Amino acid sequence: MPTPSPLVLASSSRSRRTLLDRLHIPYQCHSPDIDETPRQGELPQALVHRLALSKAFAVADHYPAHCIIGSDQIAVFDDEILGKPHTPEKARENLARFSGQRVTFLTGLALLDTHSQHHQVHVEPFDVVFRTLSEAEIAYYVAQEQPLDSAGSFYMEGLGIALFASLEGRDPNALVGLPLIALCDMLRQAGFNPLEQRFNDQTT
Repeated sequence: MPTPSPLVLASSSRSRRTLLDRLHIPYQCHSPDIDETPRQGELPQALVHRLALSKAFAVADHYPAHCIIGSDQIAVFDDEILGKPHTPEKARENLARFSGQRVTFLTGLALLDTHSQHHQVHVEPFDVVFRTLSEAEIAYYVAQEQPLDSAGSFYMEGLGIALFASLEGRDPNALVGLPLIALCDMLRQAGFNPLEQRFNDQTT
């Protein structure tokens, strides 16, 4: 079997890098530059599908014989698409709205083979039920973790776990930003198998 193309993660996210590291397959990183603004009337599933694939294509010219991973995440609450809060005030506002409520997170995942131009795209849903949170708890949490670059205004892999009453979904990694179960399926279809020693022995 021919050696598969090297992997590229089209992201600058530390959380996504940490998750991808768990697969022990060498990869490169390249941060994409795209407009993440939803189009008029664009549905949440369509949005994360488009953005994940757009991120992969955004760096494709630099990697003509590679497999590029693109991913994007949004939160959906009361039929409203929520992006990153960017400010502590917006993060506190979001968490106050989420208190005692269920929020759906959609993570788009794309794998683009730039040699064949074949691509795979998947959207992974994950639901979070928040505890009833006091204003003081919300203020403390935001001050501690500054979750300004997270669509849900929290970091589940940190203190954010204390915000939740329950988590409901196939792959909790999706909530962090990269659904590894779906990614492993895609990688195997592209010729990478995380459970084969030869991939773990590669160097970039």
